[in-house]
Amino acid sequence: MTPAGSVRWSARDWVPGERLVGREAETDLPADAPVVGVLALQGDVLEHLRALRRCGARAVRVRSLADLDGLDGLVLPGGESTTIGKLLVLAGLLDPLRARIADGLPTFGTCAGMILLSRELDQETPQPVLGVLGVRTRRNAFGRQVDSFDTALAIAGVEGGPMDVSFIRAPWVEDVLDDDVEVLADVDGRPVVVRQGNVLATAFHPEVTGDDRLHQAFVDSLR
Repeated sequence: MTPAGSVRWSARDWVPGERLVGREAETDLPADAPVVGVLALQGDVLEHLRALRRCGARAVRVRSLADLDGLDGLVLPGGESTTIGKLLVLAGLLDPLRARIADGLPTFGTCAGMILLSRELDQETPQPVLGVLGVRTRRNAFGRQVDSFDTALAIAGVEGGPMDVSFIRAPWVEDVLDDDVEVLADVDGRPVVVRQGNVLATAFHPEVTGDDRLHQAFVDSLR
């Protein structure tokens, strides 16, 4: 028997760490709250789910083709881009995701998500990517894990002053390939926030600092 007020967990619902702190309730969301999927194959899934829920979205995990149905937006989390790319192939999601994004699904990628969205990577070893963002990206451009850092970053279009962000084995944009790619922020001249049409990508992890302004802007754009 499940005690009153507790949550019964299934393997389908479980996200590592979530049952230790309790699930954030979505019961007060309006019926028309945007539904935002978080690709839940590997990486900072829970952190993005929490941030999106704080911003008024109905956040759901995306693990299969069926999970793409009914989404108003999609988040590709930070993590290991090579691992996520291989899992996308194994799950049969790489081509369907590419098609959905190309058809206009609003998509927000962070760190590894930026790498996966990029059309080209500045490296010799190939890896699966979605290729829907007109940039060439360099993985681990700021250095290894020990070179990770937090900073305050001014981002075009984000009000309230610089954002608190974390660069963790972060990439940067080596080259912008399309004229309609907007650079919204850079570090030492290297683009770290870019937008092209329905695709937004950051080299850093906005989901781990508690500064939800980019998530809020993404959710608000879906209403």
